[in-house]
Amino acid sequence: MKKLFLSSYFKCVANLLVDFTNNTCKGKRVIFIPTASILDKTAFYVKADKKALEKLGLIIEELEITKTSYEEIKIKILNADYIFVSGGNTFFLLQELKRTGTDKLIMEHINKGKVYIGSSAGSAILSKDIEYVKFMDPPKVAPDLNNNFISLGIVDFYIVPHCKNFPFRKLAKKTITEYSDKLDLRPISNNQAITVNDDIVNIVSN
Repeated sequence: MKKLFLSSYFKCVANLLVDFTNNTCKGKRVIFIPTASILDKTAFYVKADKKALEKLGLIIEELEITKTSYEEIKIKILNADYIFVSGGNTFFLLQELKRTGTDKLIMEHINKGKVYIGSSAGSAILSKDIEYVKFMDPPKVAPDLNNNFISLGIVDFYIVPHCKNFPFRKLAKKTITEYSDKLDLRPISNNQAITVNDDIVNIVSN
């Protein structure tokens, strides 16, 4: 049974995770993967998301996959109750997930029912293909993908994050204009999240 909590900016909807987990998240261990953000010198959103998790009583263990062996990644994900993948560049994230084999580990644990929490890129990565986010993220930072943008394919829809929020509002609108007749787009603002309980998909809002 899939249990997914997919957001634009987790900090803004963190309180909704409590309801999603039936108020059982306190004290749970979450593996926090910030890899999508490591090319961003500011990455304030990563710190904000971590603080939001801490406020909920979650125990955070950071896992930066570009610097970690496959065996260590495997053990850390296995021992965690939740998987959290942060925002940043979606293409770079996909490149590194594939390069390290973390993509298959995440897919395996999601399919076994482990709670997955995504923020922006960490949400988009679950679609079947991430080419649609090219207006919001530059693909050139991930040359090893060789223009193969097939992603994890956990969900059959395509999240468009930050659809009403600066500085991505215009880029989100451009994405919707380009792909709305080709893909099942699900635009969400920073104050919304998409929850997936097996085949039940809902948009929840603050």
